[in-house]
Amino acid sequence: MTSGPKTALIAGSGALPAALVGAMATPPLVAALNGFVPDGLAVDITFRVERLAPFLRHLGDHGVERVVFAGAVQRPSLDPALLDPQTATMLPRLMQAMADGDDATLRVVLELFEEAGFAVAGVEDVAPRLLPGPGVLVGAVTSRDEADAARAAAIVAALGAVDVGQGAVVAQGLCLGVEALPGTDALLAGVAGLKPGLRPDPARGRGLFYKASKPGQDRRIDLPTLGPATVQAAADAGLGGIAFQAGEVICLNLAEMQRLAGALGLFLWARE
Repeated sequence: MTSGPKTALIAGSGALPAALVGAMATPPLVAALNGFVPDGLAVDITFRVERLAPFLRHLGDHGVERVVFAGAVQRPSLDPALLDPQTATMLPRLMQAMADGDDATLRVVLELFEEAGFAVAGVEDVAPRLLPGPGVLVGAVTSRDEADAARAAAIVAALGAVDVGQGAVVAQGLCLGVEALPGTDALLAGVAGLKPGLRPDPARGRGLFYKASKPGQDRRIDLPTLGPATVQAAADAGLGGIAFQAGEVICLNLAEMQRLAGALGLFLWARE
C-alpha cells in the first residue's frame, strides 16, 4: 500500500484549518499567511505574500506535491521593500485580481500554485465527511420552510453571481437580510435586531438562514462554512432553522451542531 502525495495546508485564521487536519488521514505540513494564525493548530511555516516565490520553492524542497486551502484571510498590507525579484513579477497579476474581487483573487492564487507545480485539492478530496450529503439532519421541515429555502437559494445565487455573499435569511417569502463582506455573524445579528414590524408573524413561520456556494464556484477553495456558533446565532435571530446546499457546505463539529439545534428547537437541512 502506497501513501498519497505529501500535502501542505495553506491555512488562514479560524477553526476550520484544525478541523480539516483532524479529518485528514495523514497530517499535512501547515503553512499560515503572516498575521492569520489558525485556532488550535501548530504552524510549521509562516509566509508573506511579498515572498511568495521563495515560499513556493520551500514547499517543493519539503517534498510537497499537493496543497489545500482552509481558513479566513483578508487582503494583507504589502511591504514593497520585502519583495524578491521573482515575486515582483507575480504581483501585478495578483493586484489586478484583488481589484476585480474575491473570486478573481482566489482564481489567480490557485493558478500561481498550479504553475509552481502543485496540485490543488479541495475539502471533498481530503476530508469529505466535513461536507454533509442531502437530508434533514435535525428536526422537521415544513412546506413553508421548503418555499423559504427555494426563495433564499434564488437570492444567494443572484448574490453569488456578482461575488457578494453566500447566505440569506428568508421568512414567509420575505428576505430579512443578505450576507455581504461583514459575514454570517453580522447578518444574523442584524436580523436579531430587526424591529417587530419589519418581520412577519412568527406564528406563520419563523424563517430560515440559507447558505450555499456561489454559482460556478471553484469547489477547491472558499466553500461556505457553518458551525455551532451559527446554530446559536440563528436561534438568537428567532429563526426556525438552517438550510444549506448539500455536499458543498463545510460543517464544523456536525455532532455538536445537531445537538444544539435539537436543544434549541431548530431544524438542520442539507438541501439537494
